[in-house]
Amino acid sequence: MARKRFGQNFLHERRVIDRIVAAIDPQPADPLIEIGPGHGALTDPLLALVERLRVIEIDRDLIAALNARAANEPRLEVIAGDALAIDYGAIAQAAGRPLRLVGNLPYNISSPLLFALLASAAPIRDMHFMLQKEVVDRMVAPAGSRAYGRLSVAIAARAEAAALFDVGPGAFSPPPKVQSAVVRLVPRPPAFEIVDQRVFDGVITDAFNQRRKTLRNALKNRLTADDIEACCVAPGERAERVSPAAFARLANAAAAKR
Repeated sequence: MARKRFGQNFLHERRVIDRIVAAIDPQPADPLIEIGPGHGALTDPLLALVERLRVIEIDRDLIAALNARAANEPRLEVIAGDALAIDYGAIAQAAGRPLRLVGNLPYNISSPLLFALLASAAPIRDMHFMLQKEVVDRMVAPAGSRAYGRLSVAIAARAEAAALFDVGPGAFSPPPKVQSAVVRLVPRPPAFEIVDQRVFDGVITDAFNQRRKTLRNALKNRLTADDIEACCVAPGERAERVSPAAFARLANAAAAKR
């Protein structure tokens, strides 16, 4: 039974499972980690392709079932705990290679987990996650589009993001009330200089907190209109039309004034 407090919706549609596995394209030696394996819909086909699969689960009932399986399957390692609190760096060190992460993420932890993973010092090769479609749309949105916002800019500063395909509610049990989508994230250094990541995150938060405000007003506690113009950005522009690279220039100017 799915537990509401964990935001569980268990994937069961074989066609969707096969598409996810094909997108990941696991190789035998890949250090693959599945977050939130649930009843094993993805676990089984992934385990068939790799030499070792680690799964992270927080639900005690599901952990018991996974441990029972692992007792007869030495290639399966069950990590009991909160995915937000796992030491991924230690796992990568033990594996000797950058990690590959996959999972049908509960909607209630998706954004915090994404940022925790992208901020982690652990070497991560890529991530393939099922998320709420609205979240994925925001992650990959270009400047000037309706979905473009703080998440779009924050992701652009940390990774390459690609929306792979949408998934309807019927693929899950119980069916969620929203559409889902699969996204691929490849962590990488930003294509533009960011002097201070905290200042950068603060600038984009201020800029998008009140989307109808111009940058002149939204960033008035950090930059003057002249400062903004010096970054080759119009002070009368609104956040949704400012590129990630332009936000980096604004953040670097704000950092220089601290």
